[in-house]
Amino acid sequence: MDPRRGNATRRASKARAATRKVLAQGEKGPRAEPSEPPAALGAAGPKAQKCGPVGASGPRRKKSATGSTERPQARARSVRAKKAPLGAEDVVEGLASPAAPGPHLLRTGSCRERDARAAQEPRDLPEPTEVSGLGPLLPEWSLRQKREAPGAWKPRAVLEKLRLRREEISVAAEIVNRVVDHLLRRLQSCESDFKGVSLLRTGSYYEHVKISAPNEFDIMFKLEVPRIQLEEYCNSGAFYFVKFKRNPKGNPLSQFLEDEILSASKMLFKFRKMIKEEIKNIQDTDVIMQRKKRGSPAVTLLIRKPKEISVDIILALESKSSWPASTQEGLPISQWLGTKVKTDLRRQPFYLVPKHAKEGNGFQEETWRLSFSNIEKDLLKSHGHSKTCCETGGVKCCRKDCLKLMKYLLEQLKIKFGHRKELDKFCSYHVKTAFFHVCTQDPQDSQWHTRDLELCFDNCVTYFLECLKIEQLKHYFIPGFNLFSRDQIDKISKEFLSQQIEYERNNGFPVFREF
Repeated sequence: MDPRRGNATRRASKARAATRKVLAQGEKGPRAEPSEPPAALGAAGPKAQKCGPVGASGPRRKKSATGSTERPQARARSVRAKKAPLGAEDVVEGLASPAAPGPHLLRTGSCRERDARAAQEPRDLPEPTEVSGLGPLLPEWSLRQKREAPGAWKPRAVLEKLRLRREEISVAAEIVNRVVDHLLRRLQSCESDFKGVSLLRTGSYYEHVKISAPNEFDIMFKLEVPRIQLEEYCNSGAFYFVKFKRNPKGNPLSQFLEDEILSASKMLFKFRKMIKEEIKNIQDTDVIMQRKKRGSPAVTLLIRKPKEISVDIILALESKSSWPASTQEGLPISQWLGTKVKTDLRRQPFYLVPKHAKEGNGFQEETWRLSFSNIEKDLLKSHGHSKTCCETGGVKCCRKDCLKLMKYLLEQLKIKFGHRKELDKFCSYHVKTAFFHVCTQDPQDSQWHTRDLELCFDNCVTYFLECLKIEQLKHYFIPGFNLFSRDQIDKISKEFLSQQIEYERNNGFPVFREF
């Protein structure tokens, strides 16, 4: 017998004996439950910090058990790792940040040690999948589980579906501009009571947060009214009676006065009447006026041909005087955009729209409501703590993406439960207000990194749910005005919306795929 063969046989026998010994030891030890995550995932980090409507956002870093400092984004990703299997994109993040959990890469060691480790594996796994440039990281079964996980959702895929197409935008804008320009020329004519009116484009389309399709536009026809005096209605902070400090005979608005008060209902009635008569003269466009909604300041036009588009036209009084006292503690952007930006924004005009205050079961039809649509557009346009945020060559953030997803969530729920009245009083302005408050609580651009889109969206959802729960959503410019007070929206409606959002979040937002 070849002595070399005998030595090899003896070494193999010793290896088999060692393997049997390791297996025997492994069988005696405690076995992991099938539902437990593999040990390679590591222990989950501290619970992700949730945003709330009251108080500051709290310290942004927290000491770990080892004394090291851990970023909140990393802690939140650690929590998410317990909820869902990891995908290839999570692995790439895990390599970039030590705090992010992820499977260990292949380790070195002797053949005997590797054999012993392999013997302790509860089952055989397929070969790991290759990720370009990184080598074998995750087994194919793990990636497949990520793709096939029930309730899983992909925010980027949803956003792609919401993205407006350039061709659609071009066609819709051309139609709307033709209608608006025609009406503007008519109102500016000499015989008009609104001859000083000019155009202010506001709303989601002009803020670049319009979703799904360019089929809704908000247009503001502003009319400057110098030397006005405001009288607050019932300490609301948001609704006012408007008077003139002087009332010369040449004031074209004198005919709309009621006991020295500029009547919102009278002006809106005349404004609607002029537009209704003039849309008949618009060539090559089929336009009708929709029925007035009770308490709404908008004149809603429906363009039926060549394409169906809804246009809300709102008459607004422009005042260049100081903002009312009720706004003194509003616009809390000092830590987010800076005190200089805040000062500059407060020097801009504010507006009053013919939105009537609720009075019992009816409305006080002579009141006007404050509007800061122009400032809201500026906030969304220059939304970053850094001046180059989302500019060409600058660092991208996910603020606007989160707002789009929040708007889409409410929109889809309203479609799903269109036969019920609980969601009738909720609108995109509630979502936008909550979003602004989250931006105030998380002012740094690093807290809105694009890789953390799902976490940031969850923070926005959490904040909105908390507002529904405590029935308080402060107006961003008028903190004394609660948009979720019971005289604005009843408790049952708020509870219903809260339940539906909780269901969506717990099940991976199925409503995003239903309609």
